[in-house]
Amino acid sequence: MASGTSSDLRGASRLIVDAVLGVTGIVESMHRNISGLAPIVGASRRGGTKGITGLVYGSVRGVSRGVGLGLDAALTLLAPLLKSRGTSARREAVLAVLNGVLGDHLDASNNPLAISMSLRKSGRPLTLDRRALGEDFPCPSTKLVVFVHGLCLSDLQWHRRGHDHGALLGRDLDYTPLYLRYNSGRHISTNGRELADLLEQLAREWPVPVHELVVIGHSMGGLVARSACHYARIDRHTWPRHLRKIVFLGTPHHGAPLERAGNWVNILVGISPYTAPFARLGKVRSAGVKDLRYGNIVDADWQAIGTEQAHDPRQPVPLPASVKCFAIAATRQLQSGRPHTRLRGDGLVPVKSALGEHVNAALALSIPASHQSICYGLNHFDLLSSGEVYDRIHHWLSDG
Repeated sequence: MASGTSSDLRGASRLIVDAVLGVTGIVESMHRNISGLAPIVGASRRGGTKGITGLVYGSVRGVSRGVGLGLDAALTLLAPLLKSRGTSARREAVLAVLNGVLGDHLDASNNPLAISMSLRKSGRPLTLDRRALGEDFPCPSTKLVVFVHGLCLSDLQWHRRGHDHGALLGRDLDYTPLYLRYNSGRHISTNGRELADLLEQLAREWPVPVHELVVIGHSMGGLVARSACHYARIDRHTWPRHLRKIVFLGTPHHGAPLERAGNWVNILVGISPYTAPFARLGKVRSAGVKDLRYGNIVDADWQAIGTEQAHDPRQPVPLPASVKCFAIAATRQLQSGRPHTRLRGDGLVPVKSALGEHVNAALALSIPASHQSICYGLNHFDLLSSGEVYDRIHHWLSDG
């Protein structure tokens, strides 16, 4: 990223909050909820912190009103909260949302809270070295499936309500599941290029020859996967030779109206008391979030155009020709006889966008009807844990 762009990101990040008071309140709310051991999903506790902790936050507010503090200084308050042991799920949830909301700033300022991209197993980063991978996977399969999470989420959230698509595919179809973790606040094209390089290293270092690679992307993750395919072709990577199928789960291929209204983050972060305080940031939207306005997946979609464009700036990027692509859309409506063009979406992504349909033929993805599926009565997050969704994935992956 150019130095001028980095400076702009830093400047914009400092202007998006009312001095440091907003961030201080957010951190205090998170501190209260974490220290009170609230459930990961549920209602937040009310009120401020007390005793010495409350005095500290009060002092920070006093200093902020007097001389002002930068966003970086305020974010240092998060560090102690994210180092406590025995709170890995809460820590991961907080870090994922923080990176989704402010990840471009964290990355540009080399903040230690910025998430580095990695492939993981059971929440642990993998070393992409043949010997290390052999130790982590004593019986490696020649078939790999890589899961790419969405905005403000993490690799751990593929395990939801006791269900994990990856574990079941390993059991039923002998795939080795790998889970990507990345900073979802960065531009999708930035993450796509890095994922392309990571998959090249994975294919080269996997302990046995890779015969089949499948990528499953939820929400933004599907756009990152498409971006990775685009940059792999430009950089002449070899891993696409192994790529057989891509499955998109609720991916906003043509954007989402909620991002245009600035409401995407508010809905995502409000699902947990550990992340709900971020809803106070309201209109704060990272580069990654803004890419969801139209579904930008390459640099040219946002470079030299600006992030608040009123018209779709994208250049057509077709799906990889040699790869079978599948799309699952969800709707909160119960099944009816009405055409899918009139169905409500999953709460975040419209059905037509999730299926890759567009009035502009150059932008339409032309996914065959047999490779599409609509799941009724589900929301955006149910796609991660629905048995119906898994059955559809299993059918597609087992069918040649």
